[in-house]
Amino acid sequence: MGAPHPFTGAADVAHFIAGRIVSAEGARKQAIFNPATGAVSRQVELADAAQVNAAVAAAHAAFPKWADMPPVRRARVMFKFLDLLNQHRDTLAAMITAEHGKVFTDAQGEVTRGIEIVEFACGIAQLLKGDYTEQVSTGIDNWTMRQPLGVVAGVTPFNFPCMVPMWMFPVAIAAGNTFVLKPSPLDPSPSLLMAELLKLAGLPDGVFNVVQGDKVAVDALLANPDVKAISFVGSTPVAHHIAQEAARQGKRVQALGGAKNHMVVMPDADLDQVVDALIGSAFGSAGERCMAISVGVLVGDVAEKILPRLVERTQALKVKNGMELDAEMGPIVTEAARERITGLIDSGVQQGAKLLVDGRGLAVPGHEKGFWIGGTVFDQVMPDMRIYQEEIFGPVLSCVRVPDFSSALDLVNAHAYGNGVACFTRDGHVAREFGRRVQAGMVGINVPIPVPMAWHGFGGWKASLFGDMHAYGEEGVRFYTKQKSIMQRWPESTPKGAEFVMPTSK
Repeated sequence: MGAPHPFTGAADVAHFIAGRIVSAEGARKQAIFNPATGAVSRQVELADAAQVNAAVAAAHAAFPKWADMPPVRRARVMFKFLDLLNQHRDTLAAMITAEHGKVFTDAQGEVTRGIEIVEFACGIAQLLKGDYTEQVSTGIDNWTMRQPLGVVAGVTPFNFPCMVPMWMFPVAIAAGNTFVLKPSPLDPSPSLLMAELLKLAGLPDGVFNVVQGDKVAVDALLANPDVKAISFVGSTPVAHHIAQEAARQGKRVQALGGAKNHMVVMPDADLDQVVDALIGSAFGSAGERCMAISVGVLVGDVAEKILPRLVERTQALKVKNGMELDAEMGPIVTEAARERITGLIDSGVQQGAKLLVDGRGLAVPGHEKGFWIGGTVFDQVMPDMRIYQEEIFGPVLSCVRVPDFSSALDLVNAHAYGNGVACFTRDGHVAREFGRRVQAGMVGINVPIPVPMAWHGFGGWKASLFGDMHAYGEEGVRFYTKQKSIMQRWPESTPKGAEFVMPTSK
């Protein structure tokens, strides 16, 4: 594991503006907790509008020179950043575990998935290539190019403090934009380490800035006219609000919201694989993933075969401090989040779902004040129950029984969310029909968490996405650039006299 970084020390977490750490006298602050112990580790400053506007001004000032830099030179900065990320990946992972609570091995995986986006962004010279057509009409050539927008901003959630920012800023800045990141105040330290690594990689001051904060900072980013685009990942109500406000302000927006991801289990599926997939996807990162499987759709007689094994495996989960390398699940991020999840479990019991494994009241020896919930499994969940309708964002798996494949597909498609979904089957026809007909943006066939690779792009459907373009991949390049089309002809090939009709190919 890498050496401790100065940003992980006892000092308050502040902002990174124009290439340096910036702190304000008398700033509002919020406690940062270690979820495994419940103890306050330090404080994070919360930016006001003036600090947000200072970060945007720094980005605005840096934009012209950075945008004019040849893409291959921007890519060389990204290559150096990539090398530094690989050197510090375990330091980043340890920061994530200390402030978010997910197990260290899962945090390492998060960092790796972020690094893959940087690898993709290193190919920006190829990704920005336009199209060229010679002689579209006599003496006229036509080509397209993609140019950066200007200052763009990202607002990112607590559950992936390293990966989700890297869904945004590597592609944005490689494409020639300058960037302002507003990370979650619950686990803000990784953002500052990434900022320092970018500076060490040779990124000019002002190209990448970090403002810590809450709704005040988000509102200031939305209100600033120099911010041309906003990327957001978080809950659906906030995503919807940001999409509406960004549109009102004339900004481009990409807002990824909540999820209620289903796994359809067909009777012919390999049930050992299904149990492994459900356990890992429902309880990994304590269920605090927008791609977590939170609903098992058990088709036909699958329930009677699989539930006893699922209960046994859930009860055997190793729930402990995430820095213990055999830990399978860590704590919930905050006490407030734990109380919300517990309340939803209570509602499931009150509405008549059958509670097979109850994770409430779990205590981990030596860490009794941590924010713990054990894996929880419900059976006989009905579509009108809160635990089915709402995103729980915790280690709660709701099992719904349906008679056949058609009923399973109808159930999934009727839900308001359409982020990710999975189907486990050995039947090629079922798999094909599921992939074609399911109303979700990301689909796994015998893959429980179908998070697309860096060059494919991430995004859901329905109430899981507001805006037209998915994150990263080629759609990310399009989101952070605008196309320009140029038609050119020279005087020697220009006919004499005015032309009053619509130009056509001649």
